[in-house]
Amino acid sequence: MLANLPESALNRRQFLTALLAGSAALAFGDFALPRAARAAGGSGPFALPPLPWPDDALSPTISANTIGFHYGKHHQGYLNNLNQLVAGTPLADQSLEAVIKATAGKADQTAIFNNAAQVWNHTFYWNSLRPKGGGKPGGALAELIEKSFGDYDKFKAEFAKAATGQFGSGWAWLVKDGDKLIVTKTGNADTPIAQGQKPLLTVDVWEHAYYLDYQNRRADYVVAVLDKLINWDFAAQNLAA
Repeated sequence: MLANLPESALNRRQFLTALLAGSAALAFGDFALPRAARAAGGSGPFALPPLPWPDDALSPTISANTIGFHYGKHHQGYLNNLNQLVAGTPLADQSLEAVIKATAGKADQTAIFNNAAQVWNHTFYWNSLRPKGGGKPGGALAELIEKSFGDYDKFKAEFAKAATGQFGSGWAWLVKDGDKLIVTKTGNADTPIAQGQKPLLTVDVWEHAYYLDYQNRRADYVVAVLDKLINWDFAAQNLAA
C-alpha cells in the first residue's frame, strides 16, 4: 500500500470495519460516500480517506503507478492545502460538503472551494471504481437509465462524449436531476453538489488521472473505465439514498 499517508489517515482495517457497520451512510448526507475524516491530533481538521481497494487492484486498466501519484500526491495535496486554508476558521468545524456549499461562487474563497471540492470529487471518484467493474447496471438504476437515455448504449455514448469533450481538466458525471438522470461535465474543481444535483458516479478526466497509462488517449481511458471498472453498486446506493 502507499507508504506516504499521514498518520492521521484512517487505516484500511478501521475503514472497512466502519463501512461494514454502516457508517458510510452517515458520510455525506444523501451520498453513500465516506467523508474526509476528522483528523485525530493530525495536521488539520480533515484527514485523507483510504482507498476502497489496494492501490494495484485496478491494474492494468489503471496502474498502481498512476494511483500512487494520483492518490498519494494529488489527492493528498488538495487535502493538505484545504487544512491550511481552513485552519482557525469556522469552516474547520464543518463537514466537507458544507464547506463546498458555503464557499461555492464566492470569489474571496475560491481557493478553499477548489481544494475542498477536489478532495470530495476524488473520494467520490475512487468509490465510483472497483476491480472487475463495468458492464451494465441492473434493477432500478437500469430502469431509470433506460427511461432517461433510451438504453444503456445511448447512455454510454453520451457519457463518453462528455468525458472526452471536456476541454482541459475536469470531470464527467452521471447525476440525478429531478426525476431523471442526466450526464453532465464540470471543469477543474467544480462539482454537481455545488449546483444542487445528486451525483451517482464520476470519471476524472484531469490528465493526472490517465496520462501515465494512456498518454493523450483520453478516449481509450474513458472507455476502459466504463467497460472494466465503473462501480454500478455505488451508483445504485447513491440513487437509493
